Amino acid sequence: MAERTETIKGTRPPLTRDRVLVAAVELADANGIESLTMRKLGESLGVEAMSLYNHVANKEDLLDGMIDLVFSEIDLPDAGWRTAMRERGISTRKVLKNHRWAIGLMESRRSPGPATLRHHDATIGSLRKGGLSVKLTAHALSALDSYVYGFAMQEAGLPFDSSDAGETAELVDMILGALPADQYPHLRELTIEHVLQPGYDYGKEFEFGLDLILDGLENARGG
Repeated sequence: MAERTETIKGTRPPLTRDRVLVAAVELADANGIESLTMRKLGESLGVEAMSLYNHVANKEDLLDGMIDLVFSEIDLPDAGWRTAMRERGISTRKVLKNHRWAIGLMESRRSPGPATLRHHDATIGSLRKGGLSVKLTAHALSALDSYVYGFAMQEAGLPFDSSDAGETAELVDMILGALPADQYPHLRELTIEHVLQPGYDYGKEFEFGLDLILDGLENARGG
């Protein structure tokens, strides 16, 4: 991500597109994308909202640039196709945990920026160099991205921090207390024998599912 220019001797650094985009991402990270307005963005940069339009054409252009910044944080594939796709998935999930507002916007932009295009081109290139046909590459992208974005969305929507054993146990105990054992035996079994076990963290499910998809692609590729 572009770095903020430091203020020198108390003077305000010049407004640039990079500064505008970085500030917008920071506001969205802190308060959610719904709260991002040109007025609030201008206030955070110490300028009038109208000054922003010298650097972004409109709100859609702002979102295009913000998503491009997010894509720039994801590691580009740089290994054999399977290792590259695994590392890409892990990196994407990590980045989306830092920018949860971006989850539903990653593939929605009609004017993708250079980082977005580089990311997709490198991903496709890695799969093609790995021996996947054009058709299987398209299938792979769909399966991998649906899983990664879907997991990130589900993880962001959890009503508790699954890495916090105390918080998880407290919430689950409260939920189970309202569920009769004779009506929901399988739900209780899974919860008690898996979710409430020491060391449970829902995030650990991610790599298991990712490897299942990669196994399937390996088989489809022909070994």
